[in-house]
Amino acid sequence: MPELESHYSHNLGQPAFPPLRMLKLEFLRYFARLSDREVIARCQSDVLFRWFLQIPVRRALPDPSSLTRFRGRLGPEGFSKLFDRLVGIAREHDLVKDRLRLKDATHVIANIAVPSTIGLLASLRTKMLAAIKPIDPEAAIGFEIAAEQVRSETEAADPAIRLQARLDLVLDILHWIDQLSVPEEDQNDPSWNSLHRVAALARKITGDCQNPTAGHRTLSVVDPDARRGRHGEFYNGFLLDMMVDADSEIITQLGVIDSGADEARHAIDLIAKEQEAHGNDVQQISIDGIGFNGEVIAKLEDPAGPAAVDVITVPRDFSSQEGFSSASFKRSDDGLKVICPAGQQSGLGHRNSKGNATQFAFAKATCAGCPLLTACLPKFSETSKKGRQVIKNDYEAQYESIRRKSQTAAYQEVRRRHPMIERKLGEVVRHGGGRRAKYWGRAKVHIQELMTGFVVNTRRIVKLLDDRRCAVPAIC
Repeated sequence: MPELESHYSHNLGQPAFPPLRMLKLEFLRYFARLSDREVIARCQSDVLFRWFLQIPVRRALPDPSSLTRFRGRLGPEGFSKLFDRLVGIAREHDLVKDRLRLKDATHVIANIAVPSTIGLLASLRTKMLAAIKPIDPEAAIGFEIAAEQVRSETEAADPAIRLQARLDLVLDILHWIDQLSVPEEDQNDPSWNSLHRVAALARKITGDCQNPTAGHRTLSVVDPDARRGRHGEFYNGFLLDMMVDADSEIITQLGVIDSGADEARHAIDLIAKEQEAHGNDVQQISIDGIGFNGEVIAKLEDPAGPAAVDVITVPRDFSSQEGFSSASFKRSDDGLKVICPAGQQSGLGHRNSKGNATQFAFAKATCAGCPLLTACLPKFSETSKKGRQVIKNDYEAQYESIRRKSQTAAYQEVRRRHPMIERKLGEVVRHGGGRRAKYWGRAKVHIQELMTGFVVNTRRIVKLLDDRRCAVPAIC
């Protein structure tokens, strides 16, 4: 397979264990939900496993650590190509259609124990000193002595004082690292690269401590990519975002993104990646309520954009005021004002803080004498300081388009099929073991979810092909 061969060199070192068999071992590991060591042990005695691998009984199996190197050799990019190859095979058998994609996401729990902030700084300090030791052992010892002094001096102090003392020490170590200059002969030295990585992590964690309300906090030095998010309940980990072909129930694309990331915007990436991999043209995508985002809808439906699909999502009502809707107010020719149903003009508009809408206001005197006042502004009274306030969203046309679609029978049919993606997510995270991360780091968790999706898709493809074969009585 070219997707595997490209990651191997045939001219250097000892001959590798055949890459295709390594992939089969990885497949069996996820299929039977085994560890590296367990899958090798199972292959020693299980005849079916041996037959699948096409390895004679007396042929030696690789060491379990070879699977770790195999995953590192391919990386997320290599496993993504393998996943796309499997979907491509399904397309060759006319199983995957381009009519409709269903998209949804669920949470993945990180493989970490989240420490307190003091514990996080202690772990960070230990990691920083371990990185400093190969570069300057004496400096590492000096900082260790300083850390012991901080512990003894603040042992009985208030938590806030203990936290600040440990933060100050980490900042001192970080300042020392920032003053270093890498010698020319050590530009590619692994020790210096490790030191720079831990310094970047320290800047992020100390920044979180100094700005506790900024969000997107680093939770652990063990898995710096894990974030706190909310998916029904609060959790620590990642989001698994996935698309399924509504006709075959085959997963066509998946990705692992940060908790709290823009799930709706990620739909653009999923569609673009699928179409780039297969050169196809998806016609329609169904997203739950998170997809009711004007900017995302505009980009997805843009004929010149990377997706160019028709969006089906659940509409929401943003209006918080009684009376005529904002759609009843038309912009003036210059776009600087709006005209109400009674023909009166508002004052000049101003942009809101999010930058995606313009707010207009009518003078109290203008509204007070209007014959449509009761229908437009039911709560208006003599004590009111202002007239009608109107917010015109930049993506009002997209929102209205979605609302019109929601009244059609075609929309109801698509929404009737949408729970299929929720069942498929359940199959991946519950029955496939995708709910809990086995590894540290978003890239490795992505590999885990790609292989879980690979196994789930294989089962589905085999079933569909078998159903097709059995549909012909002479064959069955």
